[in-house]
Formats: sequence, structure tokens, C-alpha cells
Amino acid sequence: MKIGVPKEIKPQENRIGLTPESVKTLTSNGHEVLIENNGGFEAGFDNNQYKSAGAKILDKAEDIFNDAELIVKVKEPLSSEVKMIKENQIVFTYLHLAAAKELTKGLIDSKSVCIAYETVTDSNGRLPLLAPMSAVAGRMSVQAGAHCLEKNQKGRGLLLGGAPGVEPGNVVILGGGVVGENAAIIATGMKAKVHIVDKSPQRLKELSQQFGDKIIPQLSDEIDLEKLLADCDLLVGGVLIPGAEAPKLITKNMLKKMKRGSVIVDVAIDQGGCVETSKPTTHAEPTYIVDDIVHYCVANMPGGVPRTSTIALNKATLPFLSKLAKEGYRKALMNDMNFMAGLNVHKGQVTYKAVADIFGHEYLEASKVIN
Repeated sequence: MKIGVPKEIKPQENRIGLTPESVKTLTSNGHEVLIENNGGFEAGFDNNQYKSAGAKILDKAEDIFNDAELIVKVKEPLSSEVKMIKENQIVFTYLHLAAAKELTKGLIDSKSVCIAYETVTDSNGRLPLLAPMSAVAGRMSVQAGAHCLEKNQKGRGLLLGGAPGVEPGNVVILGGGVVGENAAIIATGMKAKVHIVDKSPQRLKELSQQFGDKIIPQLSDEIDLEKLLADCDLLVGGVLIPGAEAPKLITKNMLKKMKRGSVIVDVAIDQGGCVETSKPTTHAEPTYIVDDIVHYCVANMPGGVPRTSTIALNKATLPFLSKLAKEGYRKALMNDMNFMAGLNVHKGQVTYKAVADIFGHEYLEASKVIN
């Protein structure tokens, strides 16, 4: 199969869909790989590394989209890229369609086959292709939040880990999944006081076993969220409903309960955010202030550490990509129902229920449309 990897064009997005090592695996199995000129440069991978791995370097994204049967990206296609997607072309990337009405329509109109990393499942119902980036984002969330608490960043002027004779800051993590767990790793490492809120008693038990008395586990149905917010210095939003829009757990009115200069890092922003006042930001301008509360809502947080992120992502995606390239998408998906869960749009039809429901499109079961 002919696989194309365009350079990412989302602002400050420096990851790339394939590492040279992944390219070597694919080319050694007889596939042709097309890489856009300098596509991996900012992630630390140069053209010569890709050539040595057997890739062909093309000058323009148009050439990649025109020639490839399968497009591999990191972030969702922007409007200029959607226009280049061809009928029947396979697109394999993060899509986050539940928060992207126009993109959804564009992909439907393109009549392409769109497989989203973030809705592929495993036998335990987890999200193996979302997990590595959730881990990176979770770890970055506390780093970013700690920085935003500095006075010159409009924060409270508070050192998250405290100091001799000074109490540490309070971190509240909404969601005990991969984001929440990894946020807790960094927050506890900084010696902050860490609350993790989740709806699952079993998950909280697992986290308690992992972190011991370094965290305060709290069941979402049993807490006074407004009181928790009043004591909070850094709020990390890590809630997720797979493939669907994130629930708005924090309303604008709740911000009034928070301390002036406290910080919200909404990692759920890719899926619309879990805070009512959240809106997507970029690495160039990552924050804004609402009611004296600093909001950090960068929609591609792992793009800030592109080398780590690209390598981590490829370790997860390569087995699926290899299967797609070898078997074609129909056979690859029909033989693996967990992989099938990644199919969001198929030749003009919406095949992921949460996306169909939120935008009022007809939903068609993936296995029936590709059979």
C-alpha cells in the first residue's frame, strides 16, 4: 500500500505521523511511504533518516494527498487538508469529531474512510491509541499549571510544592483515567496536596493502591465540588467520554468560588472541554483569564514535546497501521472489532454513534457499512 505522511499544519504542532523507525518497518514489508519535505524536522527526524528508512520525500502536501492510498497524521485535518482528501482514501489520525461540526461535514462530503485513533478500543474497553498522548498530556498538565501559578503568568504567585515552613498547593484532578493518573504522578512528585475525583469506586481504589497517602481519592457522587474548588489552586480537567463531547462539570458560576489567580488546565479541550469557560488555545498563546482564573486550554498539548510524543504514539499506532496496510481496511477492521470501533466516517456515512447523535446525522453501524 502507498502510505502518505504530510507535515502537520496545526499551529505549533511539531509531531509527525511516522518515525523513521516505523517507516523502515513498513517499507521492509513492501509498502511505499511518502513523507513531506522536512515533515519530521521539528520532532528531531530529518529527511536523510527517512530516506535511509526507505521513504520517498515529496515537496508538497498536495503531492502526498494526491498519491497516497492511506494518509497517516497526528492531528485532525484542517480545512485546507480536508479539501485534498480523495474519495475512498483512508485517513488514520486523531479526529475528535464530537467537538468539530465543520470537520465532520467535510469528511462526510469527502467520501473518505476516516479511522480515529481516539476511539479504537482494546479487549478491556480501554483506548490504546489515545493512552500514550493522554499520558503525555497528563504529565504536562501539572508542569503547565505549576508554571501558570507564577505571578508573571498572572497566577497566584504560588509554588505548587510549597517550601520549608510553607504549605504546598492544592491540586484537584477531575477524572482518574490515564490523564488523571499521569497528572497525579507529577503533582505528587512535586509534593502538592492532590485530590483525584472519579465516579468509579474501583478506579479510586486502584489509584489509592498506587499512590497510597500521597493522594486524596474522592467519589464524584459524594463530594461538594464547590467546596473543593474553593480550596483549589490548580484544577486539571481529565474527564473523557470516548468519542463524545466532554461533560461540562465546571460552570462559569463555579469560578466565583475559586481563588483569584488559581489555574485551570482543561486537558479535555480536544473534546470540547469539561469547563464551561474553556476555549481552545495554542502553545503560542496558551492562556487567558476569566473572572480572575487563569485558563490553560492548549488543544494539542503533546505537540509541545514532539519527539517524546511522536515516538510514544508510534509504538501504539504501528501495529494497527501495519495491519491496515497489509490487509486493507475492510479485512483489518472486520477481523478486529476493537479496531472497528475506530471507524467514524465511511464514504459519506457516520459510523460512530456519539458523533451522529451530537450533530443529528444518521448513524449506521460500522460493521454493516463495510461488510
